[in-house]
Amino acid sequence: MTSQPLPLALTMGEPAGVGAEVTLKAWLRAGDLGIPSFFLIDDRERVAKLAAMLNIATPVEAISDPLQAPHVFTRALPVLDHPLPAPVIPGELNPDNGQAVITAIEQAVKMTLAGRAGAVVTNPIHKHALHQVGFQFPGHTEFLAHLANTDNRPVMMLACSELRVVPVTIHVSLADATQDLSTEAIIETATTTHQALRRNFGIEAPRLAVAGLNPHAGEDGSMGHEDAAIIGPAVAALRAAGIDARGPLSADTLFHARARATYDAAICMYHDQALIPIKTIDFDGGVNVTLGLPFVRTSPDHGTALDLAGTGQAHETSLLAALHMAGVMAEHRRSA
Repeated sequence: MTSQPLPLALTMGEPAGVGAEVTLKAWLRAGDLGIPSFFLIDDRERVAKLAAMLNIATPVEAISDPLQAPHVFTRALPVLDHPLPAPVIPGELNPDNGQAVITAIEQAVKMTLAGRAGAVVTNPIHKHALHQVGFQFPGHTEFLAHLANTDNRPVMMLACSELRVVPVTIHVSLADATQDLSTEAIIETATTTHQALRRNFGIEAPRLAVAGLNPHAGEDGSMGHEDAAIIGPAVAALRAAGIDARGPLSADTLFHARARATYDAAICMYHDQALIPIKTIDFDGGVNVTLGLPFVRTSPDHGTALDLAGTGQAHETSLLAALHMAGVMAEHRRSA
């Protein structure tokens, strides 16, 4: 161990959503749960007013430097003040605040790359609202890869204590996912996952389970050719490269408890194949992790929840899980 842990940089997310509320609630529980220190990049005044409005007993204190956060964190939620240009009404999107949301993400990445924060944790954004102010990325994942200036294709992992899943194709229709699937994409996704499991999770020899695309992994071609023609060659190439990969495996028997004990991550072929099992197993505790970046990034696995904003009903469980996982991953990197 060469240095003290740095605080985690937490972005505001969509101001009209539940990001600030769950952050205020997360700070109250952080000490008891061993969550590392973090600071919120947000409008300090509006966060303090929200705490008062919702009767959340979290003191809020402005900081001017991320390195002040660990000292402040023991008594208050540290907020790196990032004033919003327009008033915030819970549940009502205002594109006038869109650029401030984008800038908060940019700040978090810049500070983490500069060694002033230990990891980036992002509260949920509202993509439609950001697209109205010229945001040209499908979501956080692609924007973070752009900010990191990396040629690697970013990979999305969803993780909880019982399961890690990685979809090869993500936010496309099922028809497009079948067309987009390729041996090369599977190899790239699995290789990035293997490297991240070693570097970020401290797993010396990761085991990957590669799901099939079709029922019963194609059943020798009687239920589709993709498993034999696309997925099988990818698994063979991964094994030839020294990666412990098995598959294609029938997805309907891949996620029960005994099966999960045989691998460290499941490589899935499309969005729902990955997200249905993890959200069934741990709906509130799932964490979105971006792999393939030069820094750690996690996010709660839920959206902006505009319908809950301002009601005091939003749960902080997933944000706490994201903060905890970011701290663990950053510690593995720091101690390597």
